[in-house]
Amino acid sequence: MDTDRLTGTAKDVAGKVESGIGEMTGDKSTQASGRAREASGVVQNLYGQAKDAAREAGDAAMDYAKDTFGSSTDSLRDGTQALTKRVQDNPMGALLVAGGIGFMLAMLMRPSSRPQPQRWRY
Repeated sequence: MDTDRLTGTAKDVAGKVESGIGEMTGDKSTQASGRAREASGVVQNLYGQAKDAAREAGDAAMDYAKDTFGSSTDSLRDGTQALTKRVQDNPMGALLVAGGIGFMLAMLMRPSSRPQPQRWRY
């Protein structure tokens, strides 16, 4: 619970008491002062509630992010372990696959041997 909520509730109660005393004595000034303090307390209490709600939403978002990040790390670790086991079981096949991927990348990255079309010059 936020301190603004506690302070706001205390001001609200004090304002109600002061307003009640003003009504009993017929003092309009005390009554108005009590109502103003009561309104101030209600506003401060609402401000504290809003801060609590924002804090709870932030905590919930942080927990969700931690859960999501933790599960993705576990998935990555499991995938890495599976790949490691596959390479250990069949090293020659893994070497051929890696070589094939390297060859394909080299073919994609080399300059084209076709002549470039001539551009018109004006």
